Amino acid sequence: MIKNLTRAATAAALTLLPLALTTTPVAHAAPTAPAAPAAPAAVTTTAVATPVTASVPPAAPAARAAETLPLVVAVSRLSVALENRQGYQRDSFKHWNTGLDANDGCNTRAEVLIAEAVDAPAVGARCALTGGSWWSYYDDQVVTPAGALDIDHMVPLAEAWDSGAYTWNAARREAYANDQGAPASLVAVTARSNRQKADQDPAEWLPPSPDALCRYVTEWTATKLRWDLAVDESEQDRLYALAVGCAGDEVTYEPAP
Repeated sequence: MIKNLTRAATAAALTLLPLALTTTPVAHAAPTAPAAPAAPAAVTTTAVATPVTASVPPAAPAARAAETLPLVVAVSRLSVALENRQGYQRDSFKHWNTGLDANDGCNTRAEVLIAEAVDAPAVGARCALTGGSWWSYYDDQVVTPAGALDIDHMVPLAEAWDSGAYTWNAARREAYANDQGAPASLVAVTARSNRQKADQDPAEWLPPSPDALCRYVTEWTATKLRWDLAVDESEQDRLYALAVGCAGDEVTYEPAP
């Protein structure tokens, strides 16, 4: 009986405990004022120097390499265009200039004669040439003295003008007229054969020596490729026809700077 009363009292006390807990006043801490925002850190501005870039001149275009082609293929590389003689004057091509060595006293004509001599001439004061001998391959003639020779532009100046040089400036025309950068550009030949040729292309004139034909065609084609000169239709037809008879011949050319 006593145990039961004790259990009942304990149960009653546990029942009243939550009420006692909820009715006990609870002390609350006073509200804390919000902290003032921190002052922003000082920002230090550092001046940045603008880099100075030196002016660099554009690089010169790279020289194109020499190329060797079968003659027929080389002819096919030539562009075809109508000729334009309007405005041509021989004086538009300054020649002869001081040549490769401005200090040797020899102009381009004399330098070509010295370079192409079969027997070297004596070179005197002011590049006066005495003695020597030359072979004119156009007409298969041995020539002496130097005064009996002309220096032929493989592609004559008027023909070059017709084929594209009319668009060039004076400096490029002078470079063409004095071109010693390729052996085919200027050739020592008899005055007679050079004057018979005049300004004609291969459709109109060919060297009288049969043995000269293939060399002439390859050198004509090489010169036009070197200077990026066009051909007209009749000229192209003749070059193709001659190339067939020069099977195995090749054209080597280096584009002019």
